Amino acid sequence: MPQVSVITVQPQRTPIISELPGRVDAVRDAQIRARVTGIVQKIAFEQGGDVKEKQLLFKIDPAPYKAAYDQATAQLKQAQANLFSAKLLADRYAPLVKANAVSKQEYDNAVAAYRQADATVAAAKAAQDNAAINLGYTDVTSPITGRIGKPLVTEGALVEATSATQMATVQQLDPIYVDFTQSTSDLAALRRAFASGKLQQVGKDAARATVVLEDGSEYDHAGKLLFTGITVDPSTGQVNLRAEVPNPDGILLPGMYVRVRLEQGVDDKALMVPQQALQRTADGSQSLMLVKDNKIEQLPVTTGGAIKDKWIITSGLKAGDVVVVEGFQKIRPGAPVQASPWNKSGAAPAAGGQPAQPGAKPAEPGAKPAEPAQQAPQKS
Repeated sequence: MPQVSVITVQPQRTPIISELPGRVDAVRDAQIRARVTGIVQKIAFEQGGDVKEKQLLFKIDPAPYKAAYDQATAQLKQAQANLFSAKLLADRYAPLVKANAVSKQEYDNAVAAYRQADATVAAAKAAQDNAAINLGYTDVTSPITGRIGKPLVTEGALVEATSATQMATVQQLDPIYVDFTQSTSDLAALRRAFASGKLQQVGKDAARATVVLEDGSEYDHAGKLLFTGITVDPSTGQVNLRAEVPNPDGILLPGMYVRVRLEQGVDDKALMVPQQALQRTADGSQSLMLVKDNKIEQLPVTTGGAIKDKWIITSGLKAGDVVVVEGFQKIRPGAPVQASPWNKSGAAPAAGGQPAQPGAKPAEPGAKPAEPAQQAPQKS
């Protein structure tokens, strides 16, 4: 009698995961531009390296701006001296006008001169501040912490404030954004499942996003969903979503193509089977082999996706069914079999039908799968 390895299906709490295509984007993208006109004297960073906020990137020739600042400072001092003189005169005339020693007109002129001198000092101070700002702009610094690309100007090049010459780009890469899309039909199906109680929504800020790299490997750091767009692209019927992902090692780079596994809900009564238990018939439909009364029964099923190395079965299967996992070669519907518990660790019988080792145990329903998730086959 053929030997088969089986599991008894039990409901388990399972996250509902959608795998969606996406692109990586920087959290902040700062274009470094000249704010004063002058000759680039120095490039002070290593291209492609990390820079800190306020770190010096370029040095523009400060000589003309230093001269302008010195001139503004001198004019301020001159205005302050005139103000001092005007104040003395106004203060001297104040008691004299009361004693009719000077005319009221002379006193009014002295007060007006004092106020004019005070305004001149304010204007000179503003001119000095403006000159100081322009002098400070000769040190071109990074507005953010991030990674800088190549310099777009060379030492000796003339940069102009009027044309806002771009000199480099700094991008913040940690954390980093992943932008992706989902069809409105899928979102509508999820909302209907939530409304009916079939699925439970994940908690606030708990929508976990796992990034899958181009080579199929999972990125080490999980992210979180930031928002779901409120408008639909009329040309594609897609809604934009964005996740924020830690990127401490700089592995994710802007423009990189990735896939995102997004946990959008929880099924408290999901029925799952190992991937090798699912069979395909000649017409492409899917089925499972069950053991009932020590005989094989073929059961058509519909899948709803994959979680690691298990398929979610959405119809056809019920809790308590005994599903064949290994030993398919020598069985057929209606044939008698001898069933033993399947042991995922390798003590179960091989596909050729060898019996399980003594003491083998069935796979735990909540055991953590070890292999990467795969795309679910098309529903029958």
